[in-house]
Amino acid sequence: MRRRLAALFGFCVIDMLGFGILIPLVPYMADRFGVPPQLITPILGSYSLCQLLAAPLWGRLSDRYGRRPILMSSLAGACVSYLLLGCARNIGWLLASRILAGLMAGNIAAAFAYASDVSPPEKRAATLGLIGAAIGVGFTLGPPLGGVLSGKDPARADFLAPALVSALLSVLAILLVRFALPESHTAEHRRLHAGEPRRGALRLLRERPALATLAAATLLVTYSQSILESIFAIFAMHRYGFGPRTVGLLLFAAALPALVMQGGAVRILAPRLGEARLAMCGVFVYVAGLVILGEAPALEAAIAGLVLCGIGLGAYNPSAFALASKQSRSHDRGAVLGAYAASASLARVIGPFTSGPIYALLGAAAPFLIGACVTLPAAWLVRRVRGT
Repeated sequence: MRRRLAALFGFCVIDMLGFGILIPLVPYMADRFGVPPQLITPILGSYSLCQLLAAPLWGRLSDRYGRRPILMSSLAGACVSYLLLGCARNIGWLLASRILAGLMAGNIAAAFAYASDVSPPEKRAATLGLIGAAIGVGFTLGPPLGGVLSGKDPARADFLAPALVSALLSVLAILLVRFALPESHTAEHRRLHAGEPRRGALRLLRERPALATLAAATLLVTYSQSILESIFAIFAMHRYGFGPRTVGLLLFAAALPALVMQGGAVRILAPRLGEARLAMCGVFVYVAGLVILGEAPALEAAIAGLVLCGIGLGAYNPSAFALASKQSRSHDRGAVLGAYAASASLARVIGPFTSGPIYALLGAAAPFLIGACVTLPAAWLVRRVRGT
């Protein structure tokens, strides 16, 4: 099992590294094509929308045909989308690349399913945490690498080189799956689980009020997070004149504290403070970071705001996830956590479709300040769960 998990960890790091490389680039590409801010962020949101629509199909296919075919198929689709993005010469091709990438994004769900298949129940939570850490590493290192490959000058940024690197990383991940990851969801395993009843997310949320309250809190937090992620490059470009390289490094300043929190600090703080209190503290720190970022008079203040955002999210996300897992039982943990995660997926669709229009209509600081106001009630919702 250790060899499989090591290979799966490497796969997730490589895959998310390739995805993260392109995060700081797409807004600059759209801006070069003459797209206004109110339309740039919906282009980013098209990925999350298509991913949300395609996720149930990928889940059914992985249950029917196994994890490896889905991992390799989705990676092949991602590779094509990266090449399409690198060769895009107008907004239509850029949008097509994002839609294709979203429709083919079945790899992470399949990776989590693979991890669940190969780990015993008593070690499953730790195994899924390991996969989450691998994803965090890829997301942390991807944006600065993409920015370095693209360059500092927004007017002369190179978009082809980062896209080619992302495509090559997808090919490397396919080879890793092909030669290092044996199938985990065997025919016997599929037969044993074929008769298990499936419960919808809405039904689970109705039956478990505490889970629904946590899902609502995470919807608010993730909504503001998706606002931050989708609008930050545009904000940095217009307010400070920064190019992809600087934006990538600034995103690293937010991602690294989040990774440190999730990787170790939460394990120390959660037993002392309790998961609910730590999640509430995370909300307050994150809100403070958003306010500082929106009102930052200089670069130093913006960096401080990003660091606080990273610390706050790094405290909230694993703590809220742990609280959600406590609302499950051994036989329905996957369904419960899937219902909880659906709220975050929905928020990632809504955020980009609203951040650009808010930015264009109300000003550069408005998305961050509105995000802070929307997020603050999440602390009250978590407190309600704590009291149940």
